[in-house]
Amino acid sequence: MRMYDLIKKKRDGGKLSKEEIHFMIDGYTKGEIPDYQMSAMMMAIYFKGMDEEETLQLTMAMAKSGDMLDLSGISGIKVDKHSTGGVGDKTSLALTPMVAACGVKIAKMSGRGLGHTGGTIDKLESFAGFSTGISTEEFIRNVNEIGIAIMGQTSELAPADKLLYALRDVTATVDNMSLIASSIMSKKLAAGADAIVLDVKTGSGAFMKEKEDAFSLAQEMVKLGKNAGRNTIAVVSDMDQPLGNTIGNALEVKEAIETLKGNGPKDFTQLCLTLGSLMLMAGGKAQTNEEGEAMLNQVIADGSALDKLARFIKAQGGDAGMVYQPELLPKADKICPVLSPKDGYVEKLVCDEVGICSLILGGGRETKESVIDLSVGIVLEKKKGDYVKKGETLAYLHGNDGAKLDAARERLLGAYQIGEEETEKEPVIIGIVK
Repeated sequence: MRMYDLIKKKRDGGKLSKEEIHFMIDGYTKGEIPDYQMSAMMMAIYFKGMDEEETLQLTMAMAKSGDMLDLSGISGIKVDKHSTGGVGDKTSLALTPMVAACGVKIAKMSGRGLGHTGGTIDKLESFAGFSTGISTEEFIRNVNEIGIAIMGQTSELAPADKLLYALRDVTATVDNMSLIASSIMSKKLAAGADAIVLDVKTGSGAFMKEKEDAFSLAQEMVKLGKNAGRNTIAVVSDMDQPLGNTIGNALEVKEAIETLKGNGPKDFTQLCLTLGSLMLMAGGKAQTNEEGEAMLNQVIADGSALDKLARFIKAQGGDAGMVYQPELLPKADKICPVLSPKDGYVEKLVCDEVGICSLILGGGRETKESVIDLSVGIVLEKKKGDYVKKGETLAYLHGNDGAKLDAARERLLGAYQIGEEETEKEPVIIGIVK
């Protein structure tokens, strides 16, 4: 079998067999197939596409290119949740303890943030001493005993995906539905969960800007999951403005804690309830969405979801006292209001621009080596559809550097579009793909 022949076959619109795809991924992972040949293949796939079977085989080949996490030592159905990422997306911080408090096992692998979107691990490290660098044995024990554990993605998990994504990133071949879906799902399948609930974001702060593209991706990933034998469902949710009212690591942790106390923003709370009810159904604990949401509201009301978060934080070396005293979490030295320049309605809040403001303050990474400031970020007072008067506070910036605060203020003012027309607030849940 020669890579040259496979490139030519795909270039001419042919279908790659299971054996050919596995040969290609195995050879590239081992360094036997050079970048220039794989670049040519990625471009051929970009233009000619892959059918359902080819996409499944590509996903499975990447999933099996390294370690496949064996979660058989965990009793019960293991449910994982994945978000395609966005601004203010602190969902895992509140959702996972809620679901675990209802009796569904959460064995989750998460990553760090890069660019203007935050990573779950960075947010969790706002708790002093917290570490995701735990062994697989500890990971499995914590899930069995507490019902939840989160660890960082290892370099041995789907290594082919890391190599391919880096190559696609510099060869303009990222935006292909089969390649995007297989990249995400290869990691989820390698992580070993029995059921997967996906949160596919759409809007200005999401990877998929258009709703149609988000639904197409959701459908592609659900098909992949089911074809691989995993119970998979997707929610398409709004990311045309930030989720909740906070952007920034420790600030988002505080908002997640408030949500577990029943005081969370409506949009964020609704997303957690929707995703959570689907996770409870996938885990066999609820029969309907309504039953699932009632269970989740109960663990918020009786405090068991908050207690579950504290136990999880303590088990992974973190200061659980911060769960009950969030004022102990990292705090910025300066809090600066951003004032509205005129009367009117917030017609638009450009989501990715808000994320960039947090990045400017030091809350995100420009490169993988960047050190982030866990204390900085933004608290939004006004969002799309809200009325604001001239001089009223649109948002508060939390920062430690005057020059960065000034730059972020100007940028954030540009992200707010204020006009005379009252704008309808978008629902956070746009649709569900089963």
